[in-house]
Amino acid sequence: MTLFIRAVAAEDKAAALKRAISGDSADRFTPELDQFKELPGTPFAYWVGAGVRAAFNRFPTVEGGGRAVRVGLQTSDDFRFLRAQWEIDPRKRGKKWFPFAKGGELSAFYASLHLVIHWDEAGKELKAWADPLYNNSGWSRIIKSTELYFRPGMTWPLRVSRFAPQPLPCGCIFSVRGYSVFLPEAILLPALSIFNSKPFDYIFKALLGRFGYPEFIVGVLQKLPWAEPSGEQAKDLAVLARSAWSVTRTADTAVETSLAFTLPAPLNAGTSTANGAVLAGLQSKIDEIAFELFELTESDKSEIEGAAVFASAEIIESHDENEDDNSEVPAAENAQFCFLSWSVGVAFGRFDIGLATGERAIPPEPEPFDALPDRSPGMLPSGTAPFMPCSGILVDDPGHEDDLVARIIAVYERVGQTWPEPASLRRSLAREFFPPHLKMYTKSRRKAPIYWQIATPAASYSVWLYLHDLNKDTLFRVQADYVAPKLAHEQRQLDGQRADVGPNPNSSQRKAIEAQEAFVRELQTLLGEVKRVAPLWNPTLDDGVVLTMAPLWRLVPQHKPWQRELKSKWDELVAGKYDWAHVAMHLWPERVVPKCAKDRSLAIAHGLEALFWVKGDDEQWIPRSAPIRSIDDLVREQTATAVKAALKDLSEASAPNGSTRTRRSSR
Repeated sequence: MTLFIRAVAAEDKAAALKRAISGDSADRFTPELDQFKELPGTPFAYWVGAGVRAAFNRFPTVEGGGRAVRVGLQTSDDFRFLRAQWEIDPRKRGKKWFPFAKGGELSAFYASLHLVIHWDEAGKELKAWADPLYNNSGWSRIIKSTELYFRPGMTWPLRVSRFAPQPLPCGCIFSVRGYSVFLPEAILLPALSIFNSKPFDYIFKALLGRFGYPEFIVGVLQKLPWAEPSGEQAKDLAVLARSAWSVTRTADTAVETSLAFTLPAPLNAGTSTANGAVLAGLQSKIDEIAFELFELTESDKSEIEGAAVFASAEIIESHDENEDDNSEVPAAENAQFCFLSWSVGVAFGRFDIGLATGERAIPPEPEPFDALPDRSPGMLPSGTAPFMPCSGILVDDPGHEDDLVARIIAVYERVGQTWPEPASLRRSLAREFFPPHLKMYTKSRRKAPIYWQIATPAASYSVWLYLHDLNKDTLFRVQADYVAPKLAHEQRQLDGQRADVGPNPNSSQRKAIEAQEAFVRELQTLLGEVKRVAPLWNPTLDDGVVLTMAPLWRLVPQHKPWQRELKSKWDELVAGKYDWAHVAMHLWPERVVPKCAKDRSLAIAHGLEALFWVKGDDEQWIPRSAPIRSIDDLVREQTATAVKAALKDLSEASAPNGSTRTRRSSR
């Protein structure tokens, strides 16, 4: 006989060992060695009782019978092929960009999919990129299970405290870390309950041989027992799963980066604290059915219920920090900021104030496995007039018709909320809004703010741009319609101050004039920087926010960390690191076009594949012996004199001035 003693959960391990040796302990195990062989792979799970072991012989495996458990796609270059779902043009969702499941954090029954993957023409560019990685042995080395893409299923994060999958809706692609399981559609909802049940989590961990943050890998799930529910059980489990999904998703309707978003707190009932209790009740009912389904006894149930203590105390070795950290600003924790953020979105025409006023009804809830929408229900429907007309540019300028502060106050007033004191709100927007906005719109290491603040170093004057209204003329409009008129106005104010005080101003008058002079200098600098970059800037959303904004790094001196981030990406663009990007072709065609003749993935990215590449007799892509059009002709076609002159000016410009605080009584 072999004696095993489990004491990891005991505070006094010596006393626990003494009790176990004397026989007075539930943590004393004396399994027969043959018992280990009853589990596939013979894990060292000495604590597993007879009922759980019998389940492996009593039921078929998860893999089989129309069920499949698979790993998916590895891009090998996430920065190139992945985007946050709010970065892209919504009209390209489901055509060029597709929802992408990439693991994430623990989120039973429901999780927001915040990434999309470039899969234009069935992943043509990605496959061309992947082919050479393994000596042209085929893209299937890293792009797996393509036959299951776009099918509804379930996905889960690799390493969390318990097995807790959530729906993988129709129309999605899954990653090598976003493991997925696929079943006949009629059993998907019941299976969501079964897989999220306490018994199934225990059985999974038993085969893994550990409880504290194990890796819930595909190969083990394939071997687990699958207990097919009866018709009545399936009906009950489906109702419970649908309810648990709905409760969990409802909380997400207050998160503006989610495709479930409708309204922020406090306008949204989805932030109710009662949701946790409701979910716990649903979980308890699911567990009861699962115990019955796997034919587990009361003894087995006690064993499984007690395992939670063991799991919480087990030593977690080399637990990886989840790459998908929840970096957004939770609505429940910072309702004031989230309401302000929503108000900015309404001011720009992003969000629909009609949902808050009752002029438009909250759209009905979808089904768990329905395809994801192009935009969240809270966004302004296409073709609907916004609360106030906006062309994608707003300013921090009292009295201006496009003043952001005035528009925000109008939003607060329209929905019956008390608005902040205007001067305080103006200071907050100038210095404090962008950092939490950047944090809110950062997921899976992608920094993708949608409201861009370009400003003077002290943020004494700011111009705000909205990502989805950008075009090549935006900076010319900023220059001609906003900064230049503002500078002219403030120069007249300065001239008037000087004329009023004469040649001998007193101390307070002199300070006021000096402050106004400093403000005018800041505006002159800002105007000069806008003029410098406007001729070369031609934004393309497919490049992603950071590369699209990188040429503007000199225009964000008020936020040094973000400026350093943009400057770093700009330097890498200059060095040729991202020649797949449209901005690279726009600025350096003489460098990028020749590369397209050698790298098929670059040729596809820039629409030049047919000119440089052809399929050989063996159906493999090979470079043309002579391109259809010469490289020199293509470079000349892509080169613009004004762009080159502006690029040269930008590269030779001296370092921008640092921040200088400017106090102005008028602000």
